[in-house]
Amino acid sequence: MSTGIWIAIIVAVAIIGVLFGYIYRKNVGERTIGSAEQQAKNLILDAEKKAETIKKELTLEAKEEAHAIRNEVDKEISNRRNEMQKAENRLIQKEETLDRKIEAAEKREENLARKEQSLNDKHAVLDQKTKEILTELERVSGMSVDEAKELLLANTEKEVRHETAVMIKEMETRAKEEAEKNAKEIITGAIQRCAADHVAESTVSVVELPNDDMKGRIIGREGRNIRAIETLTGVDLIIDDTPEAVIVSGFDPVRREIARLALEKLITDGRIHPARIEEMVNKADREVNNIIKEEGEQATFEVGIYNLHPELVKLLGRLKYRTSYGQNVLKHSIEVAQLAGLMASELGFDEKLAKRAGLLHDIGKALDHEQEGTHVDIGIEVLRKYKESEAVIDAMAAHHGDYEAKTAEAVLIAAADALSAARPGARRETLESYIKRLQSLEEIANTTEGVEKSYAIQAGREIRIIAKPEEVNDDEIVLLARDISKKIESELQYPGQIKVNVVRETRAIDYAK
Repeated sequence: MSTGIWIAIIVAVAIIGVLFGYIYRKNVGERTIGSAEQQAKNLILDAEKKAETIKKELTLEAKEEAHAIRNEVDKEISNRRNEMQKAENRLIQKEETLDRKIEAAEKREENLARKEQSLNDKHAVLDQKTKEILTELERVSGMSVDEAKELLLANTEKEVRHETAVMIKEMETRAKEEAEKNAKEIITGAIQRCAADHVAESTVSVVELPNDDMKGRIIGREGRNIRAIETLTGVDLIIDDTPEAVIVSGFDPVRREIARLALEKLITDGRIHPARIEEMVNKADREVNNIIKEEGEQATFEVGIYNLHPELVKLLGRLKYRTSYGQNVLKHSIEVAQLAGLMASELGFDEKLAKRAGLLHDIGKALDHEQEGTHVDIGIEVLRKYKESEAVIDAMAAHHGDYEAKTAEAVLIAAADALSAARPGARRETLESYIKRLQSLEEIANTTEGVEKSYAIQAGREIRIIAKPEEVNDDEIVLLARDISKKIESELQYPGQIKVNVVRETRAIDYAK
């Protein structure tokens, strides 16, 4: 067979195969579609049945929940109604109680009104009886009501004064016993622990000369040398008949010391003329300034105060050449600082503050020759200028009572100052000022009502007062002593303390016949 026939046969077989395959796939597809449609219908029916079931279940649950909610609401409403009913019942009870109280208050008010009226009636009767009694008393006693009141008040005042005097006396006795014991222990201990030498100083210095011929050289031709010395130093040179001595007199101790040193240098050098005098005076001035600085530093070292302003240290050194009633002020300041520090330590106060204020308490005396005012006011100004603390300034200011003591340390400074001044031999007074102080002391006592006579004794440390027995009784002498003490404190300036001793004596004299 030829190739063309085989090709035709193959093509025919392929066409027939394709037709059979198409027919087969068509039949298979139709059967598959039919089965799928049936399954889909079955799924739809199942879904509808399940949806219906779920719908019924949800509806049932919703009905049950609504029923539960309705039950809760009904229960809540019932509870609210019960509470409102209870509140209404309580309110009704309160109203009833209030009504009863109002009724009771009205009854009490009526009773009070009746009682008030009754009291008014009784008062009227009592006033009438009182007037009758007072009239009868005035007739019997011969005194008016005002006179009787004055007599009663006078008697009452007398009794009160008597009781006050007795009470003050008892309290003072107890306080003095306790305070005196403690004070003696503290002061005695401080004095024993603080030893100090006292040498009275004067306002003149004596310069020894090798011979009397030196007096003429000091005077110079027509007195030019002595005039130069007095002009440059501001002191007076007294050249008299005293053998081999020249007296340097001056109120300013620093100037007096410069003149003394310059004069000693001139005597040692032997060349005495105005130019040499000026040179020696300048040299002595520098030496004194160095001494002042060293003395101030030594004082701070001795007391234990190391942080003072340099200018305050110099002012302290100047106190070496300053005296008060013959007492060296620098030594006095050191002693006051030590005494105040010892007492502060014993009493538990600020020891450093007490020492600092004690050392500086008389700092104003270094400048009181140059500035106006008391040494206390000058000291306040100086301490504020150099930034000292207010506690130190207050303690310094109060040591003479010019200002009120604000701290315990200030009181200790005043006590230490009086203690240092009262040491035997510490100070001396001129005869004139001493007699004047004694006369003033007796005058203060004699001018006090109830005093017959007074005597200043113990060098002015005690005043003995004789009271008039017909005017002052035994209890009132306590008040009299206190009044005189206050007058002395306010009117006199004195070192230490003054004892006021009031004596009252009543004598009864009769004769046997």
